[in-house]
Amino acid sequence: MLATWLYPALSATAVVTGCIDAIAGGGGLIMMPALLFAGLPPHMALGTNKVQSACGTGMAAWRYLRAGLFGLKANLPMAMVVFVGAAAGSLVIQHFKPDMLRLIVPLLLMAVALYTIVSPRMTDDDRHVRVSAKGFVPVAFGTGFCDGFFGPGAGQFYATTLVALRGLGLTRATGLTKFYNVLSNIASILAFAWGGHIYWLLGLCMAAGSMAGSWIGSHFATRLGAKLIRPVLVVCSLGLTARLLWGWFHP
Repeated sequence: MLATWLYPALSATAVVTGCIDAIAGGGGLIMMPALLFAGLPPHMALGTNKVQSACGTGMAAWRYLRAGLFGLKANLPMAMVVFVGAAAGSLVIQHFKPDMLRLIVPLLLMAVALYTIVSPRMTDDDRHVRVSAKGFVPVAFGTGFCDGFFGPGAGQFYATTLVALRGLGLTRATGLTKFYNVLSNIASILAFAWGGHIYWLLGLCMAAGSMAGSWIGSHFATRLGAKLIRPVLVVCSLGLTARLLWGWFHP
């Protein structure tokens, strides 16, 4: 039985994480430690977090879609690849500990932050496509698997690879990232629900906060574009790196 005060406290926290996620991803930097601090077992924390995250990213994706930053039909096949990868990752994590990814992900996030800082491609201008849609399938599946298996950092990986490999401008990449996130979160919810690892009432209360925060974040992101998304992406990547490394050396 969860304490009653946790419901409004974690719902308020979800407003902040939803806003951060809508702009650059990385809301798990705050939400997962909050859920674990509240006393949720790790697998219950992961599953419950996916419920609020799916609703928040759904709101953000809808806002980006209405702004004309991506299309559903053209991107649905790749989103289904993400869905399958996330489902596989979520099933696997229920039987294993993600210790190896806790060490690998910080290194990848540092690379994301460095690329975001130095690359001239991290603007709102579309550029040359370096990898075809078929060539991007393993990247989409792998990132979806990472999202389902571990979670933190997936949004940054989606956005950065879409810019670097698929040639999208940063704001368009961020919008498409939210669409992918919705599918990966739904896949994870199904997998965690199958395993009985979700506190549904808490997840839905947090979802209301996450949707409010996502509306705010996506509102500013669609208006300000890369000049807002780029610094927030760097800060979130470095912050998540520090948090994961701290958790590795101080479990």
